[in-house]
Amino acid sequence: MVISTHPSHLSLPQTNPGVTTVLAYLIIKFPYIDAHIWQQRVLDGKVHYHDGSKVTLQSLFQPQQRIYYYREVENEPVIPFKENIIFQNQHILVAYKPHFLAVTPGGIYVNECLQNRLRASTGIDNLQALHRLDRVTAGLVMFSTNPDTLSDYHGLFQTRKMHKTYQAIASINKDKPIKGLEWEIKNRIAQGNPKFCMRVAQGDANSHSVIRCLQQLNGQALFELNPITGKTHQLRLHMQTLGWPILNDRYYPVLQPLCADDYSAPLQLLAKQLAFIDPMTQKPMSFSYEGNLSLPA
Repeated sequence: MVISTHPSHLSLPQTNPGVTTVLAYLIIKFPYIDAHIWQQRVLDGKVHYHDGSKVTLQSLFQPQQRIYYYREVENEPVIPFKENIIFQNQHILVAYKPHFLAVTPGGIYVNECLQNRLRASTGIDNLQALHRLDRVTAGLVMFSTNPDTLSDYHGLFQTRKMHKTYQAIASINKDKPIKGLEWEIKNRIAQGNPKFCMRVAQGDANSHSVIRCLQQLNGQALFELNPITGKTHQLRLHMQTLGWPILNDRYYPVLQPLCADDYSAPLQLLAKQLAFIDPMTQKPMSFSYEGNLSLPA
């Protein structure tokens, strides 16, 4: 059994979904965890409020209460790839995340995530991710190292003042030259079925990306992607919109059956660069990962 050394948390919703106790809400919130497991966690004192006081079996549901709990998994896979710290100061840390490593705990991953690895290696217990990358995407992730300025840096992502550059490789029609061309994609992204997949839907656009072709060789191309908005799976869907799904994408255009990770075939998507005006100093900051995706010869 692997138990997280740091708590996860959630806020009880403003609208009661029809439950009486906190325990009843946790049971319906996490349907893939058996009710008796939640009952035992509560009995063992592993669920608590923000002030540290314990949630009991009888604790009443109250809207907007913050609840803390500790993730547990029977067998946590070890991801055999190493992260690297690119930059660190008193406010932020920027790190390279390898393919297949989650940013934060989720599902079968507790300690095998970038946030908890970095907390362990740096000793910064309040290290907090400011944004997310898909587990199968590699690249730069920025963390807060100072709770007092966390909201200032998080605001860069919320207000679209963080400029992000990605690279991607996709298969294309080798008879059509596209090197040097640029596309601006705007469409509406909505939750699909199953809900962890997204889809392009009818309606006003809520997503926006600019995509350029940098290189083209033997039926494949290297693209530079600049997301203006930050919808879930946005770049993967926008490449699909152009007719060029990203190489080794197991979600799009067709969801593939669940299977173990194939470390020899990572999704060809890399978060290459982060650029912004530092809210503390008002000076421009830019961080780039030195590696690149490359087309096969």
